[in-house]
Amino acid sequence: MRINKKNLKWWQKTIVYEAYPSSFQDTDGDGIGNLKGITMHLDYLKSFGVGAIWLTPVYASPMKDNGYDISDYYAINPTYGSMEDMEELIAEAKKRGIRIVMDMVFNHTSDKNAWFTESASSRDNAKADWYIWRDAKEDGSAPNNWGGIFGGSVWTWCETRQQYYLHTFGDFQPDLNWENPEVRRALYDVANFWLDKGVGGFRLDAVTYIKKPKELADGPVNPFMGYASVHDMTANTEGILDFLHEFRSMAVEGHDIFAVGEANGVSSDELDKWVGEKGVFDMLFEFSHVNVQFDGPQNWCQTRPWKLTDLKKAFFDSQKATENTGWYPIFLENHDQPRSVNHFLPADAENQAAAKALGMLATTLRGTPFIYQGEELGMTNVQRQSIEDYDDVLSINQYEIALNKGFTKEEALACVMEYSRDNARTPMQWDASENAGFSAGRPWLGVNPNFKTVNAALQENDESSVLNWYRSLYRLREEYSLLIDGDFGELFSDSEEIFAYTRENDNQKAIILINFTGKNVSYDAQQVFDAQPALFSGKSCVAGSLEPYQAVCYIKDKG
Repeated sequence: MRINKKNLKWWQKTIVYEAYPSSFQDTDGDGIGNLKGITMHLDYLKSFGVGAIWLTPVYASPMKDNGYDISDYYAINPTYGSMEDMEELIAEAKKRGIRIVMDMVFNHTSDKNAWFTESASSRDNAKADWYIWRDAKEDGSAPNNWGGIFGGSVWTWCETRQQYYLHTFGDFQPDLNWENPEVRRALYDVANFWLDKGVGGFRLDAVTYIKKPKELADGPVNPFMGYASVHDMTANTEGILDFLHEFRSMAVEGHDIFAVGEANGVSSDELDKWVGEKGVFDMLFEFSHVNVQFDGPQNWCQTRPWKLTDLKKAFFDSQKATENTGWYPIFLENHDQPRSVNHFLPADAENQAAAKALGMLATTLRGTPFIYQGEELGMTNVQRQSIEDYDDVLSINQYEIALNKGFTKEEALACVMEYSRDNARTPMQWDASENAGFSAGRPWLGVNPNFKTVNAALQENDESSVLNWYRSLYRLREEYSLLIDGDFGELFSDSEEIFAYTRENDNQKAIILINFTGKNVSYDAQQVFDAQPALFSGKSCVAGSLEPYQAVCYIKDKG
């Protein structure tokens, strides 16, 4: 059954904005962003169509992984403010027609969480089976040869229990045991607590890892890691959808919200099981397009050349897979990815033109656009001089792995600079004043030095700015409903220069053309015969030709 285009839900028609609270806006001068800082900029977000704000975790946490190590799901991290500040944000956002979406980290907790403290205290306490514990092998070594996402073994020894616990990520992030129904009920209670607070949805972090194989057997060793990849051994394990259907029944159905899963490891041909009428999520983040340069497990210093047709295939496959019963979350950036202008376009691409080109892509494919903070300004990767300048635990571990594999310090640092998660986590660039207007104190992470030329204040009144381009894209979506509810079609699939596609409903057809090169390119002008340019970047719009990094949306009425 096809989606009823006349009855789309609110989250299918809006734009979602991911805010990284630590780096969005600091209002108290401690150098770390907070909830009041997000409330302060709600009108700014509304100006380019944001109808939902996804917050990365704001719960109580030791912050070893920037909040993805939760010590208390029911408390706000004091660094970000209070529960009253959270309630104010929800209320003020609601006044503007904006929903707040919570990041649910349900694969693991912090090792400082009271659940884990009790579980680790003995083998016979009430929560002894809330995490994944295993005895050592006869020689005292770890239960298997799996290596974690952050590097090293997935197993850490606990002296008190005289057992190992499993952690897909850092040793400070023990995995919860989803096989235990008490654990699942506790997590559903967390979700319902936040629903009662009035939130508008959930993003489930690392959700493909919650189900582990029955036998935790050794796997094939990845030479770069020195371990079997925990991703390869556990992602999307059979039976995981049963857990997630239960989650949907207990914490999503009956509420006017959406749930989106982070699903690294789910391929486009599996999407119909994960989203849509028979699925478990309303949308699913899958990563084929952002991982197009990686061959196998993501090792930053082992990449492969990629072509525009590779990127198009990844997007087109996902569009096809969700065209009948699913819905797609369109994203080019998030808190775990490098900046899109550096990730997808050549290093010498002019920033403003590049950011506009990618903005057209992010807002006119079929699905809900997810814009990451600063993307609407064309914020870029940051160049650091030393690994000491990085905060991200994954970046530091990747650097050490590269050194151990024989890379020089310069080579290893170059890999980190290109792919580090800290590229997306630098403070928001509000103006050209000290610390980019982010904080009166020393920022927790260094500001990108280009903030004096790339910032919101500078772009606010510049009609040609990236920020105002995003406002134009929002108005374009509002004016032409086919960009929201229209069918998707491929165009110029074999071109290595132009990313093109159509959106179409009963009355109109849109032709979107984006030049991914720094040169003028030509195409068959017959494709846009009788169509008018509704929005274009660059100096002029000529049928059959595109300027470097130009993006054009043509609209034509059907006879």
